[in-house]
Amino acid sequence: MNTIWSTYLQKAELLYFTRAIRFSDMFMDKYKSAFKIDGRQKILEIGCGPGALAQALHRWYPEAEIIGTDRDSNFIEYAAKMAPDIAFKEEDATSLSFGDNTFDVTISYTVQEHVETSRFFGEQYRVLKDGGVCLVLSCRASKGINIYAPCIMEQTEFEKEIWSRTEKYAVEANRKFGVCAYPLSEAELPRAMESHGFRNVTTDYITINLTPDNPIYPRQMAIDMINAGRRSDLAGAEALLDIASDAVTAEEVDELKRIINSKYDKRIELYEKGIKQWDTSVVFTMIVRGEK
Repeated sequence: MNTIWSTYLQKAELLYFTRAIRFSDMFMDKYKSAFKIDGRQKILEIGCGPGALAQALHRWYPEAEIIGTDRDSNFIEYAAKMAPDIAFKEEDATSLSFGDNTFDVTISYTVQEHVETSRFFGEQYRVLKDGGVCLVLSCRASKGINIYAPCIMEQTEFEKEIWSRTEKYAVEANRKFGVCAYPLSEAELPRAMESHGFRNVTTDYITINLTPDNPIYPRQMAIDMINAGRRSDLAGAEALLDIASDAVTAEEVDELKRIINSKYDKRIELYEKGIKQWDTSVVFTMIVRGEK
């Protein structure tokens, strides 16, 4: 049983809801245009986390069989609970249990940078059928834009002191658990795919504009965008008890969470009053597509 990622780095609920927004059906046409996998019958997601992308694939390709895999037991349990009609399995991306030439498509989202490159591509090449498609989605290579509302951006002296005191622990946790240990640039990623045998390699870029005050988004989606930031900040505070337990107290973390909730309550209040902040999270996703 492996629960390192969900315990120390990203909680299942947080990861699910942030990804669910990114894979909203509002953006379906953008993704499908880049994927070019209509008619493919068997799709394997590598590193599915709590299952948000697998669910989107199930909606977008209803005739296909979707299998989601991840090393983290908590993620698999959460994914199965949220989508019992999809098969989820605990698997290591570098040593998959599936036979050779099994899948029409392999797909991964922000996984490649955490896995040794040769084993990452080698296993997908092995389990893909001849003519199968490998899709690698990366947000690491192309940085996004994050602009915060003033009511969220402003920090109290208490917050500044806590984050300053614990910063080194977060850096150490990322190093310890191999976070982004194998990063590839926009040029290196398609070259790596080609060097591992894939042909007809192409690249595409999708921009997901998550701006709550943009009137194209319905109210609930706008609120979900704001609350995605809340969930992320609260998770960061709660993680301090796991990664920096000798540097903070439970009482300090509770106070930090109270401040965070107060900020996001204010942001939602401004939204409901129509007082626009134009804060945004713009996600640039690079999609590298290759064929076996």
